Amino acid sequence: MGSGGARGPAVRWGLPLGGAALLLLLLPAAAGQKAPGVACSQNTNRSCEECLKNVSCLWCNTDNRCLDYPVTKILPPASLCKLSSARWGVCWVNFEALIITMSVIGGALLLAVITCCCCCCYGRKRRSRKPDRSEEKAMREQEERRVRQEERRAEMKSRHDEIRKKYGLFKEENPYARFENN
Repeated sequence: MGSGGARGPAVRWGLPLGGAALLLLLLPAAAGQKAPGVACSQNTNRSCEECLKNVSCLWCNTDNRCLDYPVTKILPPASLCKLSSARWGVCWVNFEALIITMSVIGGALLLAVITCCCCCCYGRKRRSRKPDRSEEKAMREQEERRVRQEERRAEMKSRHDEIRKKYGLFKEENPYARFENN
């Protein structure tokens, strides 16, 4: 498919735009980090934005608590805060939606890489089986030269045979045939 196809630009820009959107989603959290010595529990009963200024903090929406993110586990346990009410990075996306979004983007990225690999492999096989126009032209010219050479070779052989007959030097197919007929 050419670079200006109907679906080409959408596929080409879809994944980078999704990655950029995710980066913009998490950028405010990374930009406004507090000093690591500040405890997250100090921001309890304040606002979500204040809590999430520190990247190591987790905001629980059910009871307005600011908690230290459990770094030993990938996901915060349900005893700490339910995923649907946990916020990390930004206040307007809960942890469940963040996980689903990351999974979808990761799956789409993996699918795009697999598709590109398959297209590249299929394209190479297709190109190796079917010669392009210049190769076809070269093959046609080579075949024409071979046919002309065969015609010239047959013509020269017939001329040489005529000359041999004229001077009695014509070679018989079986030189011993003369002796058998006598």
